[in-house]
Amino acid sequence: MSTPLILAYAGMAIMLTLSCIGSAIGVTMAGNTTVAGLKKKPDMFGKAMLLGVLPSTQGLYGFAAFFLMLSSLNGMEEASAVLTMNQGLAMCAAGIALGFVGLWSAIKQASLVSNGINEMSNGHDVFSRTMILAVFPELYAILAFACAFLALP
Repeated sequence: MSTPLILAYAGMAIMLTLSCIGSAIGVTMAGNTTVAGLKKKPDMFGKAMLLGVLPSTQGLYGFAAFFLMLSSLNGMEEASAVLTMNQGLAMCAAGIALGFVGLWSAIKQASLVSNGINEMSNGHDVFSRTMILAVFPELYAILAFACAFLALP
């Protein structure tokens, strides 16, 4: 196995690991807030669940990018193309970038969503506003995903 290929696979592994860890932490944070809020207002479960699932998308972006990168590498092997060092470094860097952005944005999105869920449990009608605000941390995960896609050889 060549060094560029090792770099590409390492970047992919880091990307998938970090983005999934971020999603797991984020969904757990929002879920914990939902469980606490249900004690005060049991009828808010549906809306809280919709908000609580939002941090899971970063892990999906990591998985989708992993799949795209793996498909790209498999296509190169079938065509007997050689991955250059620059391409391997680019894939590694893109993977690391998406991994860290996914980790951080999932946690920050969960923090925002948790505040909204908490306020819903206090009787405030903030579901739609929380949903709108939760899109902003998501945007950066989408940008990182797009960059990872553009880095494919």
